[in-house]
Amino acid sequence: MKKIYVLLFLLAGNLLLQAQEIKVYEKFDAFQKEVLKANDTIYVINFWATWCGPCIKELPHFEKLHTDNKKVKVILVSLDSRKDLEKKLIPFVKKKKITAEVLLLSDKDYNTWLPKIDKNWSGSIPATLILMGKQQLFAETDFESYEQLNTFVTSFIHPNN
Repeated sequence: MKKIYVLLFLLAGNLLLQAQEIKVYEKFDAFQKEVLKANDTIYVINFWATWCGPCIKELPHFEKLHTDNKKVKVILVSLDSRKDLEKKLIPFVKKKKITAEVLLLSDKDYNTWLPKIDKNWSGSIPATLILMGKQQLFAETDFESYEQLNTFVTSFIHPNN
C-alpha cells in the first residue's frame, strides 16, 4: 500500500512540473479576437521575449501579481520566434515556474498590429497593456519592482485613489 501512495505522489508531482500549454497565435487578428476582450475582466497583458533582459527581470513581478491579485488576469505574451517555441520558450517557462498564462504571438508584421495595441507604441519591449472593457492603459516601460507594477495596476483599477 505504501508503494502505491509513493507512486501516486511521484506521478502527481511529475504532472505539476510539466510546462503549461502555450497557445500560439500566428496572426494578430486571431490574438486580438480571442485575447483582447472587451468585458468586465481586468487583463494585465505583458509583451516580452526570452531574449529581452529587462523583460526577464520583471517577469517575477507579473508572476506575483498573478498569484496575489485575484482581481486581474495576467497574460504574458511572448514575442519570441515561432521556431523557438519548443527549444527556448517552453523550457524557459518551465524553468522559471511561471504559472500565469503564457501565449506566443508570432506575427512579425509589427507595423500593422503595434498601433492596434497603442498608437504610440514604438515596438520596444517590455510593454504592458491593462484592459477592461473599452478602457485601457499602456506602458512602454519595464517595472523595477512589484510595488511599482502593482501601483500602476491599482491606478487603473482605482483611478481616484
